[in-house]
Amino acid sequence: MSDMITADLVDLDLSADTKEAAARALAERMVAQGRVTDLEGFLADVAAREAQMPTGLDGGIGIPHCRSAHVTEPTLAFGRSAAGIDFGAADGPADLIFLIAAPAGADDAHLTILSSLARQLMNAEFTSALRAAGDAGTAAALIRGDATPSDLEARSAAAGADGAPDAGGAPEAAAAQGAAGAAGPSEDTAAAPVAASAGAAAGSTARTPDANAEVAAAEDVSAEDVSAEEVSAEDAGAEDGRAARADVQDAGGRPFRVVAVTSCPTGIAHTYMAAESLESAGREAGVELVVETQGSAGFTRLDRAVIAAADGVIFAHDVAVRDKDRFAGKPIVDVGVKAGINRPAELIAEVRDKAARGEVSAPAHASAGTPVERAGDSTEGYGTKLRKWLMSGVSYMVPFVAAGGLLIALGFAIGGWQVNKAPSVMDHFLWTQTDSWGALLFQIGGVAFKFLVPVLAGYIAYGMADRPGLVPGFVGGAIALDINAGFLGGLAAGLIAGGVVMAVQRVRIPPALRGIMPVVVIPLISSAIVGFLMLVVIGKPIASAQKGLTDWLGGLTGANAVLLGALLGLMMCFDLGGPVNKVAYTFATAGIAVSDPSDSAMKIMAAVMAAGMVPPLAMALATTVRGRLFTPAERENGKAAWVLGASFISEGAIPFAAADPLRVIPSSMVGGALTGALSMAFGATLRAPHGGIFVVPLIGNPFLYLVAIAAGVCATTALVVLLKGMRGQSPVPTATDPATPAKETRQPIAA
Repeated sequence: MSDMITADLVDLDLSADTKEAAARALAERMVAQGRVTDLEGFLADVAAREAQMPTGLDGGIGIPHCRSAHVTEPTLAFGRSAAGIDFGAADGPADLIFLIAAPAGADDAHLTILSSLARQLMNAEFTSALRAAGDAGTAAALIRGDATPSDLEARSAAAGADGAPDAGGAPEAAAAQGAAGAAGPSEDTAAAPVAASAGAAAGSTARTPDANAEVAAAEDVSAEDVSAEEVSAEDAGAEDGRAARADVQDAGGRPFRVVAVTSCPTGIAHTYMAAESLESAGREAGVELVVETQGSAGFTRLDRAVIAAADGVIFAHDVAVRDKDRFAGKPIVDVGVKAGINRPAELIAEVRDKAARGEVSAPAHASAGTPVERAGDSTEGYGTKLRKWLMSGVSYMVPFVAAGGLLIALGFAIGGWQVNKAPSVMDHFLWTQTDSWGALLFQIGGVAFKFLVPVLAGYIAYGMADRPGLVPGFVGGAIALDINAGFLGGLAAGLIAGGVVMAVQRVRIPPALRGIMPVVVIPLISSAIVGFLMLVVIGKPIASAQKGLTDWLGGLTGANAVLLGALLGLMMCFDLGGPVNKVAYTFATAGIAVSDPSDSAMKIMAAVMAAGMVPPLAMALATTVRGRLFTPAERENGKAAWVLGASFISEGAIPFAAADPLRVIPSSMVGGALTGALSMAFGATLRAPHGGIFVVPLIGNPFLYLVAIAAGVCATTALVVLLKGMRGQSPVPTATDPATPAKETRQPIAA
């Protein structure tokens, strides 16, 4: 961090009382140093990151951070607050605030600063020294790593023995004098209670062996209250672990070896803090411990030889461990990431005990988890998993819908509306006739559509039970297609297939049969059960329900059709590409996923696509007509939103919704509902499931369709401008907007 922080970027008397004010005060220092070019734009990026997840850490620490186009070089500013500022940490306000700024696209620099800082924050001497630092130069030197708490303490002691240095002396001497109390036992500093409770935090590599011995016993780095009795008990446990070390060494007397994996939801701070804590505890216990940090920028896998040589494994994670099967067959301690931070010595002792008892994890095929489990949070409930299972099937189905739908639409465009009655191109194809080419595209698209229901069912089952679910899922989906159970049948078949496979996998199988289970036994049994249920038990009722739904849609006219269009428009704009949006889109694509869709199904598809185009187009228009209401970053996003909206990519409005959800989302829903209702009222139809304005030639009543989109865009734009204009505060002038009156001020994010 040698170039990332200077004394000018340190405020030891931060007077802000909110996290927004703290970020502004520190960001102003960055602007003064030429490291941030646009204060308001940068603060908007900081606020957008803060809105995703609080950046407060246990132990009185706040680390607001972001990547921003307004940052010229990786920069770190530090502030110390006497009153404390709420950054969302569970244990209360933060008194040490680190504002981290990285240039847009500088992922490596951003994560390097965060991970390096997170590891330093695990050293109680480091945080104590920062709390006691007497001047900005000392604090900057500590954060840069130019000086350590022990170095400063030694220099301070020497300065005390030789007499105070001259005020005009060398910077090193001045820094030492300023930090004289940083590591000392002053009763006036706020560091004392933290040092007492966090003494076992992972120390810096510069810490002396004696210092390590003093601080390695306690295990809580989050400033929680730890009684003397608890610390004594933990110390005794650590001694017991050290005494038992010989019991878990091999005949050659080598140290006990542990590999660990740490991860947290954001993959930044807690991931690296847990790693540092475990590594420090391992050094203290005489254990060879290697950590794999599965952070937000990916991860470097531990060498297989290191894993093979390990005597035990520690998982300290709040999200699923990736490639978990690599560690199968070894003693495993599986805990949350904060346990890795707070009680590393206890985890090491626990994995030793498991190794001594011969406890090992399940074989690789049983521990790998399903695709949903590997991609999700280990604490997810059944409802969340069900949604992910369904979305797993939909995500694999959508490319078939897009390819097949567009091919069919192009076939109609080239070959005319009677192309669906053309003979097979295998029997009749003339290279010089456009009708033949239209028939070719139409028939290829029809073949692609035949995969929709089997793929949907197969990958729902895959999300539930991994690869063993594919065969019964595809079989059940194909049966649903044969019996005209359609989209509903595919959903039911996928869920049944996944459930059956999961049930079969729980049956105890003799070791001799395990090798053929995934290849022969599971596909055979599960396919037979799913086929029986679909053909004999539930297939006919589902087919009847599908026919009833189709007939209902076909009979929608007048006000009912308009209301359905409005509802679908609301759903498309509610979460801008999220689950609710996908439900509406899947409902529409299921209706046209046949070679000859009904007129009502094509109207629904048109309404859904039109409504989905409204939010990004409206945000683009709003930033054009009233740019003063938006930050420079939002105005830049507005330029891209023109193209995204025109291409039917609703996610183009997400940056605006994240920064100002209470104004942007309701406005978008109003415009989407209006567009959906008008599209249905105008009778616009669409055979293609995607494409935006690029498939307008394939739309029935294209002029009125565009009118419906324009009406929704104008309505959303007007509402956004009105709501933003009603705020009590207005934008401030920026470097890119010199015409803005200088007296106006603006909050970085709307509440």
